[in-house]
Amino acid sequence: MDEAIGVSEERKYWVPALEKADKVLAVIAQEPAKHKLIDLSKKLEINKSSMFSLLSTMEILGWVKRAAGDTYALGHTFAEFGSSYLKQYDLHQYFLDEAVSVRDRLQETIQLAKRIDDQVLYMGKVEAISPVRLQSEPGMRLPAHATALGKAMLSQLSEQERLALYPQPELPKLTPLTIDNRDELFAQLDVIRKQGYALDDQESVMGFRCVAAPIMAGTNANQAAAVSCSMLLHQWEVKSNQAIEEMTGLAQRLSLPNHNL
Repeated sequence: MDEAIGVSEERKYWVPALEKADKVLAVIAQEPAKHKLIDLSKKLEINKSSMFSLLSTMEILGWVKRAAGDTYALGHTFAEFGSSYLKQYDLHQYFLDEAVSVRDRLQETIQLAKRIDDQVLYMGKVEAISPVRLQSEPGMRLPAHATALGKAMLSQLSEQERLALYPQPELPKLTPLTIDNRDELFAQLDVIRKQGYALDDQESVMGFRCVAAPIMAGTNANQAAAVSCSMLLHQWEVKSNQAIEEMTGLAQRLSLPNHNL
């Protein structure tokens, strides 16, 4: 009963025309210059006269534009909206807002970092209550190849960009388990790129395992960041699947096309 009341209150001032426009824009954004008026009408089950009115209004407003063959694509207004949104976008604050609930679900510390050449620069941390503290703090740097955060970001680079960062085949070790061979690192990066997350099995700190996922910045991998969760080995055995799911989800929520980090 309470849920029904909540839904009713939520839609008390609902504008159906805006809901229809939102559905139209979602289809056009996903499949630009593919659908004509009649296609959109059938796909969304909106009658042709209503669809005509919606598209005409949105075209005047610059929300959509007529493309080849009387199909529709997003208009210039959304480029302006997007530019304005990106100007107000603060990754660090957004991370703090989003990471708190992730920390509470996992009961583990969540971290944010960006890549500076072949180093990981730690930018933010939402710490869990634990007698064991991670050594990494905002402002600290570690070799990218030795951390899940670093590998997540390196995985987005081309082979040429990787070779420029690692001209020598040998890599320094932080622990006995750190990858110390460039070819082995590059092979692992290819796997990471496909699966969408990176793991660190005691490669930066003995006794800890870590999972990280890349935060995407459009097509510019040099502006990418990543989020991670590290935990003691006995906790990893229990929480690994949940941690992977939480980190990939958090990274997706923080990702934006072409934002500056």
